Amino acid sequence: MTNTLLFDDLLFTRAGLDRAAHLRTDEAFLASLLTANTCGVWVHRGESPLDVDSNDGELLVTDGQKAAAFIAGDFSRLSFLGLDPDGTPFIAVHLKDREELDGEQIWVGLRDARKLPDLHASAFVTAVGLDNWRNKHKRCTVCGEELVVTQAGWTLHCAAHEMDHFPRTDPAIIVLVRDRDDRALLGRQASWPEGQMSTIAGFVEPGESAEDAVRREVFEETGVVIGKSNSALTYCGSQPWPFPASLMLGYQALAEHNAINVDQHEIAEARWFTREEMRSACEQGELKLPPSTSISRQLIERWFGEPLPGHWSR
Repeated sequence: MTNTLLFDDLLFTRAGLDRAAHLRTDEAFLASLLTANTCGVWVHRGESPLDVDSNDGELLVTDGQKAAAFIAGDFSRLSFLGLDPDGTPFIAVHLKDREELDGEQIWVGLRDARKLPDLHASAFVTAVGLDNWRNKHKRCTVCGEELVVTQAGWTLHCAAHEMDHFPRTDPAIIVLVRDRDDRALLGRQASWPEGQMSTIAGFVEPGESAEDAVRREVFEETGVVIGKSNSALTYCGSQPWPFPASLMLGYQALAEHNAINVDQHEIAEARWFTREEMRSACEQGELKLPPSTSISRQLIERWFGEPLPGHWSR
């Protein structure tokens, strides 16, 4: 198993855009976004439409002039996402309803967008993250007053308290656990159908390090004990995962004791797999793995030693 640390080949970790945060308060620059030089991405409730005429799986995009006509002066419906390497600005156009777009579209979420070019992937995951945040934070958490979009979509402002609210990101760990025989531990959430399994994951709690969260979550959910030594845990990389606002911190871990005792609350079952057992279960349709866009799939493939067939995914 490779010890390569960064998931350079994972779709949503390939940063194609320069976020250019200093431009979010530049009024002259923001006014210039409503020109033909700008590339706009449509977003609604975690999904965007694909360009059905593209052979590369690109998103359906618009330009700044068309976006200007579409929003009719309501700049709260735009978010500045960043600049591509040539300096072209990318924006998100937040839809109130999919029917606002004419014609038939094929809408995809992050789990389904497996062939996006890097620039579109970077714009897509950022647009979805901002859209999810804005949809869930309409009012000030202090006084309940309605919030106003500022700083090109990156701040929600409460005028009553002169308080700014910023996008939140919740750290979560996800871990491929191995035992001394180099078997991999997979679990099935209680809400998942039979045969659908993944690596172990959970949120980092207040006052807790990511490494402590790995040990706690694995033990709480499966009863498996991770070793206390530094060598028992290896950080592999991270992935933005806005469902609705997570940052997944990926680890490999070595089990000290491998007896399984699932909690029957979050995890309905867990099982150790050799590579041959996993191959056989997937080929027979008894096991479905996470989609190729997920960090969980990458952790499994790094342990397995090679890319896995797409039809093994759920």
